[in-house]
Amino acid sequence: MLYAIVGQDVPDSLAARLAARPAHVERLKTLQEQGRMILAGPFPAIDSPDPGPAGFSGSLIVADFASLEAAQAWAAADPYVAAGVYGSVSVKPFKQTMPA
Repeated sequence: MLYAIVGQDVPDSLAARLAARPAHVERLKTLQEQGRMILAGPFPAIDSPDPGPAGFSGSLIVADFASLEAAQAWAAADPYVAAGVYGSVSVKPFKQTMPA
């Protein structure tokens, strides 16, 4: 089943985010290689694809996991969690309807 993982950044997280990004992206690449990744990306803190020093306010990942518990465990082990980038993370079942 698909799950939406939404991480909310703490204020002034850009430096920690950039430092932890390589490890974070490697985990996402693993999901992609396994054919489980639907989409992933950050939320710019301002209305710009390149927010510069404004940074990001969080991230969205939609991927396939065996269960809610598996998705929660995967999210809890994210390098952004360990680095203190995310102040909170929510994991919810997700039903993709489009594109069909």
